[in-house]
Amino acid sequence: MERRSMPSRRTEYRATEESGELYIEGYFAVFNSNYEVCPGITESIAPGAFARALGGDARALTNHDTTLVLGRTKAGTLELREDGHGLWGRVTVNREDTDAMNLYQRVKRGDVDQCSIGFDIGSEEVEFRDDGSAHWTIREVYPLYEVTVATFPAYEETAISARSAETERARQKQVQTWRENMKNRLKRSDT
Repeated sequence: MERRSMPSRRTEYRATEESGELYIEGYFAVFNSNYEVCPGITESIAPGAFARALGGDARALTNHDTTLVLGRTKAGTLELREDGHGLWGRVTVNREDTDAMNLYQRVKRGDVDQCSIGFDIGSEEVEFRDDGSAHWTIREVYPLYEVTVATFPAYEETAISARSAETERARQKQVQTWRENMKNRLKRSDT
């Protein structure tokens, strides 16, 4: 499972109250917003990436902690939808859950204002740039396991290592393909 942090300037969510119900809502991911995985490697999520994942059973968590479930799509306490801006979500806060109420108040005060998502990559593309950097575009997220309200969302070291290794493998493949093409050209020019 991949985990991606989404800084608040890109995701913006809030605590709200409507008709006596409490909600935490907003964008858990924003399309076409570049974020740095590690130096020289950036990533973005393409519009439409969540289309297939929205039929699954996702959870809303606190700090990726599976013991702190705020809501769930299957239970109807987490609503997720994709629009032109990104992945929007709304969690119905359980007033009987002190952890959920404490988090609601922290979001309301602005003490907690970032989020993260946990998912598998269904499809992606990589672009190698002239400056040696690489940019990955996630075309499909499937499945989407979680959306998380997070205090310090960050890539776990394993996710950084995995993406760095993928970048190196893709670069090696690109060089190998170039070499094979050059050998074939030389063979053709010799005949």
